[in-house]
Amino acid sequence: MTAESSATRMPEIRVPAGLTFLGLGLGLVLGWVLRTSPSAAPIQAVAGPIGRLWLQALTMTILPLVAALLFNGVVETIAAARGGTTARRALGLILGILVASAALGAVLTPLLLRFSPVPPNAAAAMGAQNADPGPVPGAADFLASLIPGNIVAAAAENAMLPVIVFFALLAVASTRLAEAPRRSLAVLFEAIAGAMMVVIGWVLAVAPVGVFGLAFAVAVSSGGAAIGALAHYVVIVTCVGSVIFLGGYALAVFAGGRSPLAFARAMLPAQAVAFSTQSSLASLPAMLVSCRRLELRESTSEFVLPLAVALFRSTGPAMNMAVVIYAAHLTGVTLTPTALAVGALTAFATTFGAVSLPGAISFVTSAGPIAIAMGVPVEPLALLVAVEMLPDLMRTIGNVTMDVAITTVVDRHEEEPAAETVH
Repeated sequence: MTAESSATRMPEIRVPAGLTFLGLGLGLVLGWVLRTSPSAAPIQAVAGPIGRLWLQALTMTILPLVAALLFNGVVETIAAARGGTTARRALGLILGILVASAALGAVLTPLLLRFSPVPPNAAAAMGAQNADPGPVPGAADFLASLIPGNIVAAAAENAMLPVIVFFALLAVASTRLAEAPRRSLAVLFEAIAGAMMVVIGWVLAVAPVGVFGLAFAVAVSSGGAAIGALAHYVVIVTCVGSVIFLGGYALAVFAGGRSPLAFARAMLPAQAVAFSTQSSLASLPAMLVSCRRLELRESTSEFVLPLAVALFRSTGPAMNMAVVIYAAHLTGVTLTPTALAVGALTAFATTFGAVSLPGAISFVTSAGPIAIAMGVPVEPLALLVAVEMLPDLMRTIGNVTMDVAITTVVDRHEEEPAAETVH
């Protein structure tokens, strides 16, 4: 298991994040300027359908891509767990942090939005309509819904959590097969994931055009209110991610036994690379340098860090939950405790398939399924993805910091038996 294992089998996808952000800005400004002009109507007649068509193309990729990536992620996690005590200790930490991250997003985001509510008229600014959440399911209904009676029907109805449960069980079951059929299934899902990555790459390649169309239509109807809504969204999601970022320091200090100042100094090179590249994989060499500065054993850092980069995205569940909860507030969806629990479970599960992907693609493969599972309209996500490059800075820096933090914890526990042997 290496950091590159999940990345090298995927086709390289270049997402025009800067152009997409530019398309968003141009759409908002042009729509705002022309909203009272007679020329706004004919432009919107063309831009609006183009934006909606792009949104539909983006949405159609979610389910098959998530299923394939989840299958691969579960299989890789099980394979890593067979790597010995060090691997199981690292995986235990990873799983625990991911659970805590999902719970944090479900609890902290509503609190932040209560303290700093969504700006007035933001729902109209983002082109969202109030959605009927439907009847609130009870605990028994929720448990019964986890196991689909018909997986095809569940997929057709966008029942995301039962689909996730099915493919997770399929992945676990495949590890009990003989080598030939097990490998055949793995190759099949790798091929599906790769093909869907190509499709979503095509869709995101024209994101500047699609986002421009959506943004223009929004600005024509609501003026410049969308700018304030997007800025508020970026702040809320980044605040949630910053808690995970700071949690990395706390973990290194209290569980890893490192001083706060030493850990902060050691992390600076890796965080600088993470900030400039927005890639945990590209930050791996710098993370190894950070571990040497912390005087961690090379045998530990050279095993745990690639494992973490391949399987771990600590900020993912929390920040993805923040994205969807914000979208729910925009669209008027009332989130019950059951809906938040469903979202947290989905956020935890989809994280395993989202590592080593560009930020915009992981946004689609993670936030999309959570929104569908919670009954939140996905329409606001089409504009939110355009500003993902901003909160993605915190995602990457937080992930890199937490990767090194769990390495310090594992290394500390690896040293204890040796110390006891000396005495």
